[in-house]
Amino acid sequence: MYVARLSDGFVIKRMPNTGWQHATDCTSYEPPAEFSGLGPLVGSAIVENPLTGVTALRLDFPMTKLPGHHVQPAAGSASSSVASQGQKLGLRALLHYLWDQAELTHWKPGFAGRRNWATVRRHLLQAAENKTTHGQPLQDSLYIPEVFSVEQRDGISRRRIRQWTQTTQSPGAPQHLMLLIGEVKEISPTRFGYKVVIKHVPDQAFGVDEGLFRRLSRCFDRELALWGTSEDLHLLAIATFRLADSGIPCIIELSLCAATTQWLPIEDKAEQLLIEKLVNDERSFIKCLRYNLPASKVMPSASLTDCGASPQLLVISRPATDGADLEKDFKQIAPIDGPPPWIWQTSNQDMPSLPLKRAHRSAPPGWKSGQSNPTSTVEHHGVASKPAVESP
Repeated sequence: MYVARLSDGFVIKRMPNTGWQHATDCTSYEPPAEFSGLGPLVGSAIVENPLTGVTALRLDFPMTKLPGHHVQPAAGSASSSVASQGQKLGLRALLHYLWDQAELTHWKPGFAGRRNWATVRRHLLQAAENKTTHGQPLQDSLYIPEVFSVEQRDGISRRRIRQWTQTTQSPGAPQHLMLLIGEVKEISPTRFGYKVVIKHVPDQAFGVDEGLFRRLSRCFDRELALWGTSEDLHLLAIATFRLADSGIPCIIELSLCAATTQWLPIEDKAEQLLIEKLVNDERSFIKCLRYNLPASKVMPSASLTDCGASPQLLVISRPATDGADLEKDFKQIAPIDGPPPWIWQTSNQDMPSLPLKRAHRSAPPGWKSGQSNPTSTVEHHGVASKPAVESP
């Protein structure tokens, strides 16, 4: 661990890439990067400097628009950034990274009923602190809508316009793009073109051109189908956008991701059933995310943290991967003394019984399975630091 400056205070942080060395019940525990799509990106697309506490992010999509140039995203980047060439963050990977950093992938029974958009927004903004892209602070370009309130409408609108105006193009200079993260309310045709309506921004839709709209239905058919058939799911959007001369925000590139009621990202119906089962059974776990990995790459859906000293991998074997030696593959990344992965072969069996809860060996007296481990607040120079997980 080390002490890092964050805004006007100090916090205790993990040394880079050491979260897996902590006990699974420790608030600083993180699964090994190899459990998700994070592994190939650490040290190349994601470079953390312990001396400064700043993390540099390499993106595979532009954050500026040259004057007189029409930005035409590649077909791959308009999908889920799975066409990213190796060691850069696509749009989906950046969303997954911020979700991980905000610890919105973590779930404990005590979080039930406490995670809403205000919580999600606050944690995402905190996660974006001390992150840079193209040498500039990520927060300067990041727009995450405030919780909308009729009483606060005018103030919210003023703050939004003030932030968006930094994308106004000066003659002869590149136009800076903004990065949007929000929940989709509607995607529909307009009198001329198409629009995306974001929840908590009811008074201003985002323009979408015809080409990007066509790619949406082709590249995100699974996410849109999940969202369209379940009232309980959220549809997350991450996008770059600019202000047109008319003052209308226009989306340049876009990626979509479905999430459960608890804001836990999911890929398909099987994963939705698994995550809902874990939440309903009051299990503690960390959701594993794909980042740049293609859908054909098998990876854990979640890692249980209430099964003793070692994490328990939960793997969904879909029809396209049936016949693969999944247990052998995952033993290569699972702890040597850890349990074999739990595997659900969706094509020929119902969901197997989940591994049983087991008390952590490092649990303090009186601690119960599923209960958050108490943390103490440490003060440096009179400024109280934040625990690794301060709220859901």
